[in-house]
Amino acid sequence: MKAPFTTTSVLATMLGAAVLAVFPLARGQMPESVPGIAGEFYFSRLAYRGAQGMGGRRGGSWTTDYPDAEYHLLGGLSRLTRIETAADGVIVSLDNDDLMNYPWLYAVEVGRWYLSDADAARLREYLLRGGFLMVDDFWGTYQWAVFLESMRRVFPDRPIIEIPDSDALLHVLYDLDQRIQIPGRSLRYEQDGDTPHWRGIYDDKDRLMVAINFNMDMGDAWEHADDAWYPQPMTALAYRFAVNYVIYAMTH
Repeated sequence: MKAPFTTTSVLATMLGAAVLAVFPLARGQMPESVPGIAGEFYFSRLAYRGAQGMGGRRGGSWTTDYPDAEYHLLGGLSRLTRIETAADGVIVSLDNDDLMNYPWLYAVEVGRWYLSDADAARLREYLLRGGFLMVDDFWGTYQWAVFLESMRRVFPDRPIIEIPDSDALLHVLYDLDQRIQIPGRSLRYEQDGDTPHWRGIYDDKDRLMVAINFNMDMGDAWEHADDAWYPQPMTALAYRFAVNYVIYAMTH
């Protein structure tokens, strides 16, 4: 069993993530890491089983926006912070031994995921030991129900609440007072998901463990950061949220 995560200062070096990447990104021109340092932050993407036959861990909804979201966000973190990003993102599953090396985990289109009891137990362990999960790009009543069915296996007794304006997540670097829906590539909401929600699950010490971006698509905003047709204000806001999420995960 690996040691639990440790809390560091915002710009301190975390070498626990200096492990061999699983499924490294194929796209080139990634921001370079400092020579001799594998990186203090990896963009770690969760590979999950799809609900109702919607794709397995080798391909499916969890691959949405891959690898362009990683490419752009890692570049943005390098420009906007002093965090040393790893040259590559990684893809990890819940049964991967390397999971505990990554304090920040991204899961996309979780309105299509399925967590078995074993998956749920592993994710619970990861989160209670200091891990941070960001879920993104799921919309409407039906997808919320699919997400909730698996998340209730992880934390059957912990409430999901709206993240309050005073939460450190929204102020750790940028003051994020704008609760504006960040659209996907269609530039509108999907299904009946017309109202954005920033929800969360907390541990017993009021540390946010799961950041739930419901009825929005930050991954598309990162992926299309240099596409002229995607609204620049939405990309800028999505980057600010991501920076806060990463710094929060590395310091709490």
